[in-house]
This record gives sequence, structure tokens and C-alpha cells, in this order.
Amino acid sequence: MYMVYWTEIADETRIPYQELFPPSDLRAALEFMEKLRQRQRAGESVCFVVMSSENPDSVGHAGAADPPPDYKWMKRRKQ
Repeated sequence: MYMVYWTEIADETRIPYQELFPPSDLRAALEFMEKLRQRQRAGESVCFVVMSSENPDSVGHAGAADPPPDYKWMKRRKQ
């Protein structure tokens, strides 16, 4: 899934917005972001246009973690 976030400023108040797009529609999310950026370039009070994605078919957990204790890493050229 894709989520587009942006902020609009009205009367010095920042109002956050979001729009959800299905995992099969990256193109629509990108086109939507471009429309927001066009509004921004035209002088409208649109800012912080970002996209986040979450893969429902991901194999592992999101984020970073320490490797398991049995993981033996070494530089390729050092032995």
C-alpha cells in the first residue's frame, strides 16, 4: 500500500492530510503527488509532500535489528 502525506497552511494553521492508494496503484500515488507539487509551485500553501509504502507481502519485519548471534560476518578480502 502507498500513503501520501502533505500539509496545507490555512490562516497560519498547519493542517495535515493523507491519501491511501492500493498496492497495485503506484502510478496513481505518484501522479497525485505531482498534482500536489504543481499546486505548491503555483503558490498554494502546500508543503511536506511525501509518500510512504508498506509491503503486505514482506518476508521479514520492517526496521533494523541486530544480527542473530550465530551470524559470522567478515570482509570479503580479509580471511
